[in-house]
Amino acid sequence: MGLTAAGAVPALGLAPEAAATGKDGTVGNGGTVGKGGASVGSGAAADTSLVFDPTAYTEQTISIKDTTGTAHSVTYRFFKVASYVAAPVNAAYQSLNVSVPVSIDGTAVDASDAPILFANAVGGYMPSSVANATGISASGMGGGTSRQGLALAAGYVVVEPGARGRSLVDANGTYYGTAPAAIVDLKAAVRYLKFNKGRVPGDVERIVSSGVSAGGALSALLGASGDSPLYDPYLAEIGAADTSDAIFASGDWCPITDLEHADAAYEWCWGTNPLASGATVDATVSADLKARFTDYLASLKLRAKGYGALTARNLDTYLLETFIQPSATKYLAALTDTARAAYLAANPFITWSAGKAGFTWADFLTHVGARKKNAPSFDGFDLSTPECNLFGTGTTKARHFTLYSLRHEAGDSARLDADLPAKLHLMNPMYHLVDKVNPHRAKHWWIRLGTKDSDTSLSVAANLATRLTALGDDVDTAYYWDAGHGADLDPGDFVSWIGEVSGHQGFRSRSGSRGK
Repeated sequence: MGLTAAGAVPALGLAPEAAATGKDGTVGNGGTVGKGGASVGSGAAADTSLVFDPTAYTEQTISIKDTTGTAHSVTYRFFKVASYVAAPVNAAYQSLNVSVPVSIDGTAVDASDAPILFANAVGGYMPSSVANATGISASGMGGGTSRQGLALAAGYVVVEPGARGRSLVDANGTYYGTAPAAIVDLKAAVRYLKFNKGRVPGDVERIVSSGVSAGGALSALLGASGDSPLYDPYLAEIGAADTSDAIFASGDWCPITDLEHADAAYEWCWGTNPLASGATVDATVSADLKARFTDYLASLKLRAKGYGALTARNLDTYLLETFIQPSATKYLAALTDTARAAYLAANPFITWSAGKAGFTWADFLTHVGARKKNAPSFDGFDLSTPECNLFGTGTTKARHFTLYSLRHEAGDSARLDADLPAKLHLMNPMYHLVDKVNPHRAKHWWIRLGTKDSDTSLSVAANLATRLTALGDDVDTAYYWDAGHGADLDPGDFVSWIGEVSGHQGFRSRSGSRGK
């Protein structure tokens, strides 16, 4: 890997003076980050700390393999932004890196109007830091190339933001990364990019987020909640730029979201499956939660073509026919005749007729096997689950965030803490798509999930996709057959999709084709 400093400029991504672009597109005078143009939030004095320096980078050359295994030499500029807010709580997490391709296989690249992949690395709602990174995160799971690497090799700009997470504690024992810190930070990072329109390379009106698991949930939330005023007080507190945080598109892998309803959804989906130990969960708890899902699903008023209203009685058929059986069909069709025959012989519950796979919901559940989580899966009775920590506050590490778990432990008269309903709204994309439909949401969506992923219910991603489709958004949803949590089996297609929905040609063929 070659490394060449761009002059003697410190790689902080900050400039002493520049004009500031506001929500209305106006430009402030003399680089003042204050009122009259885009401004920082009220939590910080007006200054120039949010101005991106386009001359502060190191230049690096790396080899990136596309999805066919072909290596490409990519030279890119790597910018480190010390903080994307003017009043950071902890800059080690509230910073971001920008990678901009300048040549691919010796051909010069102009990425000034390229789409921006905004790739968060959050997992388990834990803190995520890029402060010590010395280059783009080009390596993916299993030794392959990451989406970031493929995007860079496609000629796109890649932004990797850090964010606070649930486990962060200050010297006084106060938890400062619990909800809604992570989504507030990611919004602030988007605002930083939009504030620096014309200085940050790439098209800030074509920001495409991506994330996996909790990161996938945050990516979905970022897409659903763009420009929602509910977050403004939190953004002002950390000195975020006073501009838009709406994004263009959202890529969401196995999103762990809709948390206040996730326990009920989990029991509807996996309630009959045993744990890995062979033990079964408490049948009464499972039945209680499953019944709650019936009411919740009815409240969503989801409808799908050919199915009418989706209810707890027909949702399994909808999932099978819309997502799961097509996933099996695609998997089996890609096998050789010999391999397909062997797979079908080992899995006789699947029928294969006219090139399509068929099976029942019950047989599918048996095929998946052990469920990963006990009941309740998210708001654990003993407060030990990550999500209970996510909704901690002050010096309280963890709290119940559903009435069911709270009253199971504290009695039928117990009530959720007064701040929790609002915080649940801040963390749930469905609130911005159902309860308060957000006109500023992203209109392009890429949603993926493995069929053997029992980290959450298979209904969560389906409900998200179904609601977005009903709203008229462009939604590309697929389940990966026999894949587990965190699977990404078509990363090249995702990168090509970015080019398609953004209208940017670039070097799309470098990352792989859609293969439709």
